[in-house]
Amino acid sequence: MRPEQLWISFYTMIRKDIVRMFRIWVQTFLPSVITSVLYFLVFGTVLGSRIGDMQGFPYIVFVVPGLVMLAIVTNAYANSSFTFFQSKFFARSIDEILVSPTPPWVMIGGFIAGGVMRGVLVGASVLLISVFFTNLTLTITNVAVILAFAILTAFVFALAGLVNGIYAKTIDGINLVPTFVLTPLVYLGGIFYSVHALPAWWQAITYANPLFYLINGFRYGFLGTSDVSPFLAAAILLALIAFLIAINWYLIRKGLGLRH
Repeated sequence: MRPEQLWISFYTMIRKDIVRMFRIWVQTFLPSVITSVLYFLVFGTVLGSRIGDMQGFPYIVFVVPGLVMLAIVTNAYANSSFTFFQSKFFARSIDEILVSPTPPWVMIGGFIAGGVMRGVLVGASVLLISVFFTNLTLTITNVAVILAFAILTAFVFALAGLVNGIYAKTIDGINLVPTFVLTPLVYLGGIFYSVHALPAWWQAITYANPLFYLINGFRYGFLGTSDVSPFLAAAILLALIAFLIAINWYLIRKGLGLRH
């Protein structure tokens, strides 16, 4: 395919997803924003004052980066998994893409771009709302680190959501992984606590959680402090991207799970 044809194919997929995303904004954007407001109220006005400081920062300041990352992860994952599932079972538009000469990498980019955009936009909305509850913006250490971890983490989980969408046979298959795998990993990844506050056996479990490194890398950009090296967090992030790109490329190249 010529470059302009590749662009048309990519643009068509992403435009369809973005139009759908903003058309049903009450479902795609509002729930995470409302949930975050409740978190800020609880941790900022109820629990935060009783818990005190965490790593030298007020507790609400410590948890905000984790809550922003929670919004990015869940929305990027949900968008790409549902978009592919919808294209395969409801709209049947995946058949039109498959009969075209669209290469696998363009298909991957087209299906995950909306997830990356939704994850970053919702994360930015949550961060904006946090300004009304805390002075987090005064502690920002490195904007480049914040943007890099936000965008690349959205990229990772959009890719992971695409794998889920490819394999899912029913809508329950879409909800299974977020409920039983993704949610526990996120909540046990250091959003609400420092790993140093845990007993040794629980620290070992936490260090085995890849989301722990992404959350801490993102927090480093805000607070300048982290439970792990930001370079290690970045290395794990890049490794996850390479691994998930390879899986998606293989599945689409082989046509596995592309037809119901």
